[in-house]
Amino acid sequence: MPNSRISAAVVGGTQELGWAVTAQVIAEGCRALVIPAPGAYPEQGEPHPENTNEKERRRMTVRFGLLGAGRIGKVHARAISGNKGAQLTAVADAVADAASAIAEAQGCAVRTIEEIEAAADIDAVVICTPTDTHADLIERFSRAGKAIFCEKPIDLDYDRVKACLRVVEETDATFMVGFNRRFDPHFSAVRAAINEGRIGDVEMVQIVSRDPGPPPAQYIGSSGGILRDMTIHDFDMARFLLGEEPDTVFATASVLVDPEIGKLGDHDSASVVLTTPSGKHCTISNSRRATYGYDQRIEVHGSKGAISAENQRPVSIEIATNTGYTKPPLHDFFMTRYTEAYAAEMAAFVAAISEGKPASPSGQDGLRALALADAAYLSIEQGRAVKVSEVLG
Repeated sequence: MPNSRISAAVVGGTQELGWAVTAQVIAEGCRALVIPAPGAYPEQGEPHPENTNEKERRRMTVRFGLLGAGRIGKVHARAISGNKGAQLTAVADAVADAASAIAEAQGCAVRTIEEIEAAADIDAVVICTPTDTHADLIERFSRAGKAIFCEKPIDLDYDRVKACLRVVEETDATFMVGFNRRFDPHFSAVRAAINEGRIGDVEMVQIVSRDPGPPPAQYIGSSGGILRDMTIHDFDMARFLLGEEPDTVFATASVLVDPEIGKLGDHDSASVVLTTPSGKHCTISNSRRATYGYDQRIEVHGSKGAISAENQRPVSIEIATNTGYTKPPLHDFFMTRYTEAYAAEMAAFVAAISEGKPASPSGQDGLRALALADAAYLSIEQGRAVKVSEVLG
């Protein structure tokens, strides 16, 4: 175990969730690894947890500061609190009541961002603030010597992201981008099967990602659009599954759900085809309306077979009667669908800090996904396939 004490801070989130994670699936690049939950059993030569005194326990703990106490902030707060190698030390938010709610629930302090930045008892921060603050906060906390976890996207502007990542590199900060779907046990199992050669060479990928309903108009106005806000997760998942960088993007998008979304300059329905230099391709289907629940599916077709991950439900049962077969509804949104993924994601970040290793997904993963979004928007505007190189700075 490391001799240095590690800390972290978490920001945002309002949905109450239960965390019952017995295993954490850690996805690094194109490799999936399943490990026991922290503290499941002591390592060889490590003191048994029951015999570890408070000083030793605290020596092994990563201390967190949370920036932002909205919906996703609370999700990350619970992920930190559920990890035996982490401790939520402080939370900051412009809305005092939101910060106080997390502080009371998790037993941490409410501080300002400036206090967290200067604090000696915080080793890492989780950034869950509005997108237009991400890059500035990443640079500030890189220079302050903290490890940084930031929700996607880093910024909506490609050049701004590049400038931000230069600061991260110059300060040698541990930095991780929140592409949580890599850590979903079902999706990471698909990647593991690909790695094992179970379906041969990957040829085609299909990703379906449909929200149960559109976000508020206020959110849409600052989101950067459906491709940078929603599809960006699918761009990262496409890269994760294809095993080869897409170099061509063709996209089409419409307003089919709510005319108000169109008035705000955005789309609510989109389809994207990504193609790699070798000819592999990935089809992405997005919608802001799925009346049947949160629709999250992937399928990978290979030279020797195919593998898929189907929709998940809070209760996995099937009832058969004389009227037919029925199943319970799907999860209602990402907070419950990806509970295990958020826990495993945070465990991977804690492990990277503790072991002094690079965190993954990296800032470059965030930059590449944003480039695919930019290429997709150019494709929509010009009605043609776009080479990713056209938008790379």
